[in-house]
Amino acid sequence: MTTTTQLRKLAKACLLSALLAATPPAAIAGPLADAAARAEEKAKSGDPNGGYAEMRDAFANFSVTLPFAVGKALFVADKPVAYGAYTPRQDSVFRQGEPLVTYVELIGLAWKSLGDGKQQANFSVDLELADAKGDTLAKQPGFGNFTFTGYVRNQEIFTHLTLDVNGAKSGEYLLRYTVNDVVGKRSTSFEQKFTVAGD
Repeated sequence: MTTTTQLRKLAKACLLSALLAATPPAAIAGPLADAAARAEEKAKSGDPNGGYAEMRDAFANFSVTLPFAVGKALFVADKPVAYGAYTPRQDSVFRQGEPLVTYVELIGLAWKSLGDGKQQANFSVDLELADAKGDTLAKQPGFGNFTFTGYVRNQEIFTHLTLDVNGAKSGEYLLRYTVNDVVGKRSTSFEQKFTVAGD
């Protein structure tokens, strides 16, 4: 039999659903939607720069609420020239002496204020190399250290990591990079399998 407590809970849930259904979407859309509306108004009123800045700042505020993560990581054919401007490598088989270049995009990187409007983000990268059995062959904390300083909290953060495995025996390997958000005191890792070809 349904108890009085269960009926009350059901009634509250139905009331909440009815209220949400009756509430205009704009009222519950959230900060990004609010910023988009303000940006559109600025653009319509002849201030496209203000509209763009409104959305840029709103996206930066949204980004810091996300878990720190690697958005994209892949082997590339050569050094990337900009965010999203890279040539994907067709395979993960490398010749002896050929460098491993990895393109990396980050999500949720934290920023700190330096005063006078300047902002700064900083992250480091640790490296671990293992063989096909999972045995660690090499470790290097602080393999890379990257600092970005500017007047906006740029969200198109990328880097490239280059590893030289010259002299490695032919076979399969596992590369693990750990990215450390220094300001946010958070870390995230990703792995890449690759093969060193024989002579």
